[in-house]
Amino acid sequence: MSFAITSPAFAPGGTIPAEYTCEGADTSPRLEWSGAPAGTASFALIVDDPDAPDPAAPKRVWVHWVLYNIPPSADHLPEAVVSSALPADTLEGTNDWNRTGYGGPCPPIGRHRYFFKLYALDTVLPDLNSPRKAELEKAMHGHVLATAEVIGTYQKR
Repeated sequence: MSFAITSPAFAPGGTIPAEYTCEGADTSPRLEWSGAPAGTASFALIVDDPDAPDPAAPKRVWVHWVLYNIPPSADHLPEAVVSSALPADTLEGTNDWNRTGYGGPCPPIGRHRYFFKLYALDTVLPDLNSPRKAELEKAMHGHVLATAEVIGTYQKR
């Protein structure tokens, strides 16, 4: 069984419903995963948009959500999950709105892609004090057993 992440909220490559964006409640969609490799000690999740600000001329990757030390016993994150309801011992990083937690799609122009990337790690990371994506990726280096991703798209109405 291969390592995979999905969301019942949208099909792979499909449109993310507005309720999970800045045009709706801006809450996180449910995420589910399976097939983690043997030796997984924790998971990390990074959600980002490589099409910012304009998919026709992208200039940066916009980070929407950073989580790490998700326990290996976890197989999902519930819809609209808040910090207090994350699996035990899960730590949060800082997104590009300079806050922790989920920030949904809010593209200024065009249809953007949103990558929900889950990493199976062979370790539990130390507390990185709300790291940004790059800091988390550096800490994960050499510890990634497998990566799974699902991509959704969104364009403002």
